[in-house]
Amino acid sequence: MVLSRLVWLLFVVNLGLAIWTTRSGGWEIDGVVRADGLTAVMWVAVAFFSGIVHSFSRRYMAADERVDRFFGLVFALTLVVMVVTVADHVALFVLAWLSMGLIMADLIGHLRGWPEAHAAGRLARRYFLAGSGLLAAGLAVLALATGETAISEILASVDALSTETTTVAAGLVLGAAMIQSALVPFHGWLLSSMTAPTPASAMMHAGFVNAGGVLLSRLAPVFAGDAAIMLVIVVAGASSALIAQAWMLVKPSAKGRLGCSTVAQMGFMILQCGLGFFAAAVTHLIVHGFYKAYMFLSVGSRVEKVPPKTTKSGAGSTAIRLAVGVVAAIAAGVLFASLTGKSLTGPGTGVFLTAIVVLSALRGTRSVLDQTALSPLARAVGIPLALLPTIAVYAGIYNGISAMMAGLPMIHPHLEMTPIHWLVLGLFVLGHVALEAGWHRESGRLYVALLNSSQPDPATVPTRDK
Repeated sequence: MVLSRLVWLLFVVNLGLAIWTTRSGGWEIDGVVRADGLTAVMWVAVAFFSGIVHSFSRRYMAADERVDRFFGLVFALTLVVMVVTVADHVALFVLAWLSMGLIMADLIGHLRGWPEAHAAGRLARRYFLAGSGLLAAGLAVLALATGETAISEILASVDALSTETTTVAAGLVLGAAMIQSALVPFHGWLLSSMTAPTPASAMMHAGFVNAGGVLLSRLAPVFAGDAAIMLVIVVAGASSALIAQAWMLVKPSAKGRLGCSTVAQMGFMILQCGLGFFAAAVTHLIVHGFYKAYMFLSVGSRVEKVPPKTTKSGAGSTAIRLAVGVVAAIAAGVLFASLTGKSLTGPGTGVFLTAIVVLSALRGTRSVLDQTALSPLARAVGIPLALLPTIAVYAGIYNGISAMMAGLPMIHPHLEMTPIHWLVLGLFVLGHVALEAGWHRESGRLYVALLNSSQPDPATVPTRDK
């Protein structure tokens, strides 16, 4: 396919542009487009993910009668997402954002002869139109209040706006970001999109949904100056992360679990924005993109795989596994904090971010310990040796992206932990305990409630009676 080769050429060009942009400090066409560190990062990531999807689709979609149209839509989506990250004029930004949603809705409903796919595409289109409307309204409020049409000029004038103006604009933009990233209660379009071709799902989950985090990072000065607004973002992100993680436990299908996983990961990404760590959010969306692209493109092979059987062990063995997991997870948190400069004792929100890293490491470590047939000594030595380098690589990526984004017109707030922050963090800890204890399996009412609340739109569910 010509487009497959073209998108890989685009990746190489974007890689060169990213290096040049980083060294030169950016470039712009006054009032129309503006390239900076965030643009450089996203252009490379978007082109790479698109190249993977194009290459995979050459065989996967070969028998599709509308294969040329499919490739055209994926390539067009790639270009439009690049425009979103570079657009500086309000009208161009909104138009690109709207086009991005409409193209994705068309990809979701690509199989025209399948009524459920058509219904999923219509549902997604309604959500994306609503999100574009909220974004247009939010930017219009800022443009009218500042008298500017360039986003860079608007952000430079945010400090002079009244609290009421920024609150209204922030609320509208946050709504657009939540719809784009499928956060609760706007998750319906994502969980109903499983009829999309697998390559389209990979593009959606690896790149498209991440635009919510890019939006908040691009417009960070609108939010970061108000601690109350940032706290609302924390609650919105944490709620989605916690609820969607619970949904994952009861989903019977592989793609359904991956969909809930995306909602949870997007919630965590938005949570990081609310904590003031916008570079961490961008790092998260890129790392998540790699992971989710692989998971969706390889989901078919899961049908043939049989998970390893775990054997029952005594209390002593369980205690050893728990001890190894806790020690490795704490070591991972300390390493992350040390490499990224996050305080472990101060009042800042870095404590929150580090604690989430510890919980994530603990969950991953416990999963490996429970399912891998290793001797106690091999577990005690091997797990830290595998976990700590991974954390070091993640911290290195985070530091690199932070350096690239250092010159952005972005406020870097020094937020302190509040009682609400501690409450949300406590809920994360409680959620981990509930997962380990298997509470969702012990309570039939809870299981049914989680299963019902995570159902897609009925019109998008394939049935034999139609």
